[in-house]
Amino acid sequence: MTERYVAARRALIERLQDRGIRDLNLLRIFDLVPRHEFLPEAVRHRAYEDAAVPIGFGQTASQPSLQALYMQLLELEPHERVLEIGTGSGFQTAILAHLADRVYSVERVRELSVRARASLDRLRFSNVALLVGDGTIGWSRFAPYDAILVSAAAPDIPQPLISQLTAGGRMLVPVGTRESQRLMLVRRTPGGIEQEEVIDCTFVPLLGRFGWAEEVG
Repeated sequence: MTERYVAARRALIERLQDRGIRDLNLLRIFDLVPRHEFLPEAVRHRAYEDAAVPIGFGQTASQPSLQALYMQLLELEPHERVLEIGTGSGFQTAILAHLADRVYSVERVRELSVRARASLDRLRFSNVALLVGDGTIGWSRFAPYDAILVSAAAPDIPQPLISQLTAGGRMLVPVGTRESQRLMLVRRTPGGIEQEEVIDCTFVPLLGRFGWAEEVG
């Protein structure tokens, strides 16, 4: 971490605590992973704001406090396998890589996946696999997953993702309209699928076969 980012990074950690993040290991990892390394040069000065930041191609790097809430809700264990839908900048992928054994991440925009791969390689992450494709159908090759994290908004919970959860697995996915959603916590239990509403949120649309159709014009 270069000196120019130290104060801003520490202010962000305090902000995460103010927003209800109590997991000390999670706070340590947010302090450890350099978010600026995953952002385009033009917006690196905003790396430690608690705000969504544009990363090109109509996509954003999500608000850090929301990402931290995701991780806290998922309660990941070091031996678990995670599927991430929406690699984006790769910052959240890096956080997941510290928390879990293996991370599999699917991104629709090839340029973002290539950029994220370069950042992850530069920081020597070796437990992450990336795929360019339709995130709404998941990544069946490595299923089932202990946890699935969806970083874009779906009209409904994609059925292929539910089917790729292991017994006892959980998934976080924003569900609603293109304009506003509720963050849903989904669990696969012996009695079936349980759903719990967490908070209101706003994400970019999840495009694909089991998501939204891409708008033309």
